[in-house]
Amino acid sequence: MVGTMHAWQAVERGHEVVQIEREAEARGASLRNFGQIWVSGRAGGEELETALRARELWERIGAEVPGLGFRANGSLTPVRTPRELAVAEAALARPDAAARGYELVTAAEAREINPALRGAFEAALWCERDAAVEPRTAQLHLREALRASGRYTFLAGREVREVVGRAAVRDDHGDVHRADAVVLATGAWLSGLVRELVPDLPVRRVRLQMMQTDPLGERLTTSVADADSFRYYPAYRSPALDDLNAGQVQAPIAAAHRMQLLMVQRRDGGLTIGDTHEYEHPFAFDTLEDPYEHVAAVAESFLGRPLPRIRHRWAGVYAQCTDTTRVVHRQQVADGVWLVTGPGGRGMTCSPAIAETTANELGW
Repeated sequence: MVGTMHAWQAVERGHEVVQIEREAEARGASLRNFGQIWVSGRAGGEELETALRARELWERIGAEVPGLGFRANGSLTPVRTPRELAVAEAALARPDAAARGYELVTAAEAREINPALRGAFEAALWCERDAAVEPRTAQLHLREALRASGRYTFLAGREVREVVGRAAVRDDHGDVHRADAVVLATGAWLSGLVRELVPDLPVRRVRLQMMQTDPLGERLTTSVADADSFRYYPAYRSPALDDLNAGQVQAPIAAAHRMQLLMVQRRDGGLTIGDTHEYEHPFAFDTLEDPYEHVAAVAESFLGRPLPRIRHRWAGVYAQCTDTTRVVHRQQVADGVWLVTGPGGRGMTCSPAIAETTANELGW
């Protein structure tokens, strides 16, 4: 999605673009994520500003490309204990709480916002600025709109192997592509040419597990997170979070796999549910069942009903800056060639604004 949004910015500014994709179709983290435009948990400052700008761009692009499935659905994070409630209250005291659309609502008010939440909880943190798109089809619809401009070419099944001059690269078919600028938006692919260009790249790979259900049979009107997300997202850091971490033991399976519940409904009614975080290499080739069972149980406890049948399980890998306070790693790696990678879990949320910043900095 980061690469496609760079193409979008260039075409929108009147340029001709060739987008080269290693796979026959994109298959990486851009398709395997939740499709969340996630403002609520972002760190204050540059990260939040980037997410809010990206939220504006997603809404604008969504109006131009309805197939993205953009919807301003917001999110709810139900809380059950006094310590969890204290973290939510601390979030409300942030100076940027209004920009995020934070509001603490009662359980009854949360059920008015999202009637599918019939389980037991005491209150919920509502974030009005969160949104969602359809990750599995977003790039397809964006590319259709780009092609309609007459200034966009998509070359699939090709890998860029070599920089051969100013803003010129050779692919594995032997073809040379010359341009005014080249952006390498390589996602979690950090070997090969990337390693040759930047041997000490300050970016790591992160693996996660997710799943998707059959249609729920009713609307889940918001995205849903659990209080374990407080432990993961920087916006919730506070003395109250320290107290939560010290005084409320996380479920062992959740702690072992660095888990949180995130749940989003797809257009077909199915639920995308996750996730885990794995940082130690080498990653396993298979998925583990215990984390799925845990996150399913948490989801069911909020819904107050069994989940529909699980129809997909998968793992995904994304690239994250080792300095996690950085929104993205953007570096000129050769004359006329820039590498843009490492947004971490912000990639889907922030990609339009990341691309806009690149375009502005390069003077497109």
